[in-house]
Amino acid sequence: MSKTEKHQLVIIGAGPGGYRAAFMAADLGLKVTLIDPEINPGGVCLYRGCIPTKALLHLAKIKADAESAGDMGIHFDKVHIKIDKIREWKNEVVKKLTSGLGQLVKARKINYIRGKAKFLDDNRIEITDDDSNKKQIIFENAIISTGASPVTLPNINTSDSRIMHSAESLNLEDMPNKLLVIGGSYIGLEMSSIYHALGSQVTLVELTKDLMPGTDSDLVKEYKKASKHTFQQLLLQTKVKNIKAKKDSLEVEMENEQGENDKKTFDKILVAIGQKPNTTEIGLENTGIKTNEKGFIQVNEKQQTAQKNIYAIGDVTGPPLLAHKASYEGKVAAEVISGKKAVNDAKALPSVIYTEPEIATCGLTEKEAKDKGISFKVEKFNWSASGRAVAMNAEKGFTKLLIDSNNGRILGAGIVGKNAGDLIAELVLAIEMGATAEDLALTIHPHPTLSETIMEAAEMFYGTPAHTFVKSKQQK
Repeated sequence: MSKTEKHQLVIIGAGPGGYRAAFMAADLGLKVTLIDPEINPGGVCLYRGCIPTKALLHLAKIKADAESAGDMGIHFDKVHIKIDKIREWKNEVVKKLTSGLGQLVKARKINYIRGKAKFLDDNRIEITDDDSNKKQIIFENAIISTGASPVTLPNINTSDSRIMHSAESLNLEDMPNKLLVIGGSYIGLEMSSIYHALGSQVTLVELTKDLMPGTDSDLVKEYKKASKHTFQQLLLQTKVKNIKAKKDSLEVEMENEQGENDKKTFDKILVAIGQKPNTTEIGLENTGIKTNEKGFIQVNEKQQTAQKNIYAIGDVTGPPLLAHKASYEGKVAAEVISGKKAVNDAKALPSVIYTEPEIATCGLTEKEAKDKGISFKVEKFNWSASGRAVAMNAEKGFTKLLIDSNNGRILGAGIVGKNAGDLIAELVLAIEMGATAEDLALTIHPHPTLSETIMEAAEMFYGTPAHTFVKSKQQK
């Protein structure tokens, strides 16, 4: 390849945002070069994040279902866990999906280059391969999709191999008897579920006053009620002050909200306190691109940076750091570059925490609605009144709608319960289309299904649900 060859579109990073942008651009007729260190596309999500995590959470769910089946009259012998087989199966899942993406790259005739890219200026990048060979590429347009990396604990030495981030924790090596999870957001909670299912005693520490900061408190409360068995201890408003590595353990000094110090020992520690953008080693200083105070790249509604021929998508552009957000933004960027009229105008972005029970949300939270000065009403249908939930022994949970008091439009939603993530898309669509509670109430839902809980929550707004009782406007 000529060093002076001009590439129509270069995409740096082949995660869910990068490969979606590459596929969309190629389908729209652009000549695409996709650059990533891995042998196939997939990024952190497929190799060391979303997919292997969900594979292991699926096993955790199977184990939990088997253990709870005794309540319904079916008893299994004690579950035997074979870590080597589990690791092998998880790796096969990853290999199958990433290999499939590799085939799709070839089918679309995308120029896939293994390596790391760095901007030299607003039209040139330098690519370094695994053997440290370098070459330069000139581009017309570029998309940055380099993702994010775990934040480390400040002022604490975490070099000991027994102190893990999420990627290392998925390797399932030397399973700990006692595990400390630092951080109560989705990564910490999901990994807690996995390690608990595989036999570890899990203690979770969270600096703030509750789990999942920013999530409506009633959703968090319901989750905590249903997942008490997951944690040996749940320590909120607690700070990790120091970690001392000993021969057979890790000694952790903690400080609670009263300022009292305590020391506990663990076999391993998982640090899951947040993510930072991968923007420090890609040569942004050689371009006109601007970042905010946390290092996230600033973009407009077309995903363009301050340098208009360079776009950015996914985690590098800021929260929420979700694969499906990156994928959507990649599609937008590819359409804009191909000449289509496209903007990022999503009204609702779903978020799912794949614990047991699952927590799924979209649209506005109660706090966000209050901050916007919107008059709204909360309707909540408890799953204990759902025929399907009762039949599944899954009564813990509820479906919640935030409804505009003036026009009945759906503003936001939250579901906590089994398979909540599979239900939330209906409510994302409702918000995107400006649907009202009446639209949901009048939509015939199949019986018996968990999806009926959405219909019944909507009916509660009018006082007419079938399987619970609220006073209707007429009765009032």
